[in-house]
Amino acid sequence: MSETKDARTERLKAALRENLRRRKAQGRGRAETGPSPGAGESEPSETDSRGPDSDKTGL
Repeated sequence: MSETKDARTERLKAALRENLRRRKAQGRGRAETGPSPGAGESEPSETDSRGPDSDKTGL
């Protein structure tokens, strides 16, 4: 039982290292290309900072 547990632990360690390596590479790729078009820019929503009833002044 200990050998199978050790083997599983080693597989998980290797998978986590590979995942981290892949995520770092993706992050570097994104940093090189800059922000994607439209990143950080959002369309004003229907309920902006003034609130949903802001256009009903004078009622």
